[in-house]
Amino acid sequence: MGAEDGEIRQGSDQTTQIAISRDQFLAWKRQKDAESSAKQAEAARKREQDIAAGRVEMNGRELFLHQPWVFDDTPHL
Repeated sequence: MGAEDGEIRQGSDQTTQIAISRDQFLAWKRQKDAESSAKQAEAARKREQDIAAGRVEMNGRELFLHQPWVFDDTPHL
């Protein structure tokens, strides 16, 4: 029927497992986290530029940060 549990099947769907050390994994993880942070920062910077240029609509939080006077509900006498 198939390979028993724990056996590696021979053929085109064989997977290769490579053992890495803890230090190698942590270095890879730091690199991936740095790439992710850079991508998020770039997206946030582009969103700020688009908002400033009026190309996209602001959500409520962004509207409050950029135009807080809209939320001023004090009576004007």
